[in-house]
Amino acid sequence: MGRYRIHVATGAWPFSGSFNRVQLWLVGERGEAELELQLRPARSQVEEFEQDVPQDLGPLQFVKLRKHHSLVDDAWFCDRITVQGPGALEEAAFPCYRWVQGRGPADPARGHWFMDIALKHVYSLMRSWNSLEDFDQIFWGQKTALAEKVHQRWQDDELFGYQFLNGANPMLLRRSTSLPSRLVLPSGMEELQAQLEKELQGGSLFEADFILLDGIPANVIQGEKQYLAAPLVMLKMDPSGKLLPMVIQIEPPNPSNPTPPLFLPSDPPLAWLLAKTWVRSSDFQLHELQYHLLNTHLLAEVFTVATMRCLPGLHPVFKLLIPHTRYTLDINTRARNQLISDGGVFDKVTSSGGGGHVQLMRQAMTQLTYRSLCPPDDLADRGLMGIPSALYAHDALRLWDIIARYVEGIIHLFYHGDDVVRGDPELQAWCREITEVGLCQAQDRGFPVSFQSRAQLCHFLTMCIFTCSAQHAAVNTGQFDWFAWVPNAPCTMRMPPPTTKEDVTMDTVMGSLPNVWQTSLQMSITWLLGRPHLDMVPLGHHKEEYFSGPEPKAVLRQFQADLDKLEKEIMARNEQLDLPYEYLKPSLVESSITI
Repeated sequence: MGRYRIHVATGAWPFSGSFNRVQLWLVGERGEAELELQLRPARSQVEEFEQDVPQDLGPLQFVKLRKHHSLVDDAWFCDRITVQGPGALEEAAFPCYRWVQGRGPADPARGHWFMDIALKHVYSLMRSWNSLEDFDQIFWGQKTALAEKVHQRWQDDELFGYQFLNGANPMLLRRSTSLPSRLVLPSGMEELQAQLEKELQGGSLFEADFILLDGIPANVIQGEKQYLAAPLVMLKMDPSGKLLPMVIQIEPPNPSNPTPPLFLPSDPPLAWLLAKTWVRSSDFQLHELQYHLLNTHLLAEVFTVATMRCLPGLHPVFKLLIPHTRYTLDINTRARNQLISDGGVFDKVTSSGGGGHVQLMRQAMTQLTYRSLCPPDDLADRGLMGIPSALYAHDALRLWDIIARYVEGIIHLFYHGDDVVRGDPELQAWCREITEVGLCQAQDRGFPVSFQSRAQLCHFLTMCIFTCSAQHAAVNTGQFDWFAWVPNAPCTMRMPPPTTKEDVTMDTVMGSLPNVWQTSLQMSITWLLGRPHLDMVPLGHHKEEYFSGPEPKAVLRQFQADLDKLEKEIMARNEQLDLPYEYLKPSLVESSITI
């Protein structure tokens, strides 16, 4: 007979609690035991139980859950379960951080379903991992084929470079037109200087500069200081289209350190790995805050609010845009309350949390230009046109053109000339509301304060729809693929950047990566954000008929046909690729920002 003490923590999300009964099993090396618990989960509460178990279970391996329902399935958001067994000095932790659905009354024949939410033991939540292999302890459940490839290849330079073109954040890379001024090459690096110059002259030198992170204060999590850096990566594209890193500068020069160390592929393997890990962690911060939250979610909110304020329901632009605003205000409210709020997820686990994330978004807002939201302009400005291995760029341009033809088809039915555009007071008020109010006087960054022609209006509306659908898909859908294996995109770094190469050990790497608790939460949240949901509406396939008459319906049918054609092209291409790029496949592009 052994006594077990169990703590069950329910999340703080709205409706996290449940009136349904929850069953638990403890699974050890030598057996399992069903617990006679009458659990009624309450939001933000931790319930404690003590239970005597007659048999010796041995070291705990899993906790299994089953949530019952009789008439109503009342979903439960389980944060974590901790168990202290007989004679144990510390609790065993089983992180969950996901919704648990019920499957009807208890039925042993249907017991297979709950293995999907069995929670694997990851020991003490606040400790560091001992080795990179330890991360496998939570990287074991449902995962995508690409997530598994990232798990296997994340240390490869080729995959590191690939992510700048086709990963979760393809928005930072640009072709170099000169060597960056911040790249200070000390004496003894003449060979590197010559290599960089050669690639520059050949048009094959690229850079990713995270300078926006410079000066952003780092978070303090549960009394422990976290760390941020502002790396610069120089990469070369080989003739086969592979993008390979040449040099990494983790921190920019400053008066106290005018020549910060440069890390090279020829350095000791752990030093080079740690330098790349700093880049990936920095990319996580910019991806989530600048390119995902600000440049899609919050921009879509500006378009949505302006549309609701300025355009009546009968206006053709209202009818055109309204399918692309579905659920956006709701999901953004949830993000404000749970992700970026005081005490929210960013404060709990990311190095940019604790106020730095807000400062970062303010600075990113000052750099947000109209051209950066329009792929034909943005990709040209970044020198990424015509690169066969740039799959995001290719698919984004194709989708932009398809959306542009759809927008032009609708707008030309209702605006028969430029003078009609100029004479529409509601449309002009909508334009000013976006640029002057929603985007805080953004006319100096290229946003219009009026529409003077049909072409100008169509270009702007194409940007709105592309941002609310395709661009969000490009930066949202791949989060689980690229971020679930946490060493590939650490949400925080717990040690300062290395100042020398020779002193980097595996202890340095493991002490820098997120701890057990932070890792568990990052994996769970990326799973929640990246998973498909049942009421997803693909681009061009909304059921509501906002326009009447045969002409608009014909335009919509052509839009759908163009999307179907692109779908087939992408599928045929992906069959030939080791790493298929699917984020802009039209059937996977949601019509609006809903998650």
